[in-house]
Amino acid sequence: MSAARMTAAAGSAPRRIAAVVVRHWYVTRRSPYRFVDVAVWPVFDMLLYGSIAMYVRQAGGDAATRTALSVVAGIVMWHVMYQSQIAVSASFFEEIYARQLPSLLTTPLRPVEWVAGAALQGLIRVGVGIAAVTVAAAVLFSFDLTDSGGAIVPVMALLLLTGWAVALIVMGVVMFLGSGTETLAFTLLFIVLPLSGAFYPVSVLPEAIRPVSAVLPTTYTFSAARAVATGDPSPWGEIGVAALATAALMVAAFAFATFSLQVFQRRGFVSRYQ
Repeated sequence: MSAARMTAAAGSAPRRIAAVVVRHWYVTRRSPYRFVDVAVWPVFDMLLYGSIAMYVRQAGGDAATRTALSVVAGIVMWHVMYQSQIAVSASFFEEIYARQLPSLLTTPLRPVEWVAGAALQGLIRVGVGIAAVTVAAAVLFSFDLTDSGGAIVPVMALLLLTGWAVALIVMGVVMFLGSGTETLAFTLLFIVLPLSGAFYPVSVLPEAIRPVSAVLPTTYTFSAARAVATGDPSPWGEIGVAALATAALMVAAFAFATFSLQVFQRRGFVSRYQ
């Protein structure tokens, strides 16, 4: 490819990414029920688990208050990760259901550009979902996320990246094994959730399970989130460990998705979706 063509292709990348964002915005706007998952479910999660947290708090004592704060903060952080993952996964499945996947693979749109576009529109979903759950926490339970300090920003960023990494893994599995595995998009994070200690320290888990928790990046991220929410000193060391683990997960997820796409194209699996 000549230098001029390479420059033109690079310059077109933002437009192709924007096209992915606009396409999925039109799909969402045409089906308003999709906003239930974005904004309504987070509010009901906050109502359910927040009520449990307040019940614990009313039991009395400083420990009960810390537990309540941990649960409420865990709900907010959980939805950062969940919304980012489900946004990218749902965009991928939308292409499958519309039988657009074969067409996408024959356009100038590169896979990394499609992922970037899906992730960008996922940021919009995350913004709506986090706004909803944060307002619910403030109105219903007087929990103000902005009181947590600046350390909450890298924590949320790490959970956002984790959600994207899980989405790449789900996409890779579906391309490799077929659409019958698409339930992973809705179950994988719910398997990770209890193992990561989103609402409690992993020390309360059965001893046999703790080694599994120790290798999950989310364990350290949620632990840092609890420390920040309960007013402890900013756990920068733990955030650093979480950042390294999350970076390794992102690299592994991207490599796996790329490998699955190559197999998907080379073995003709794309014919499943025509």
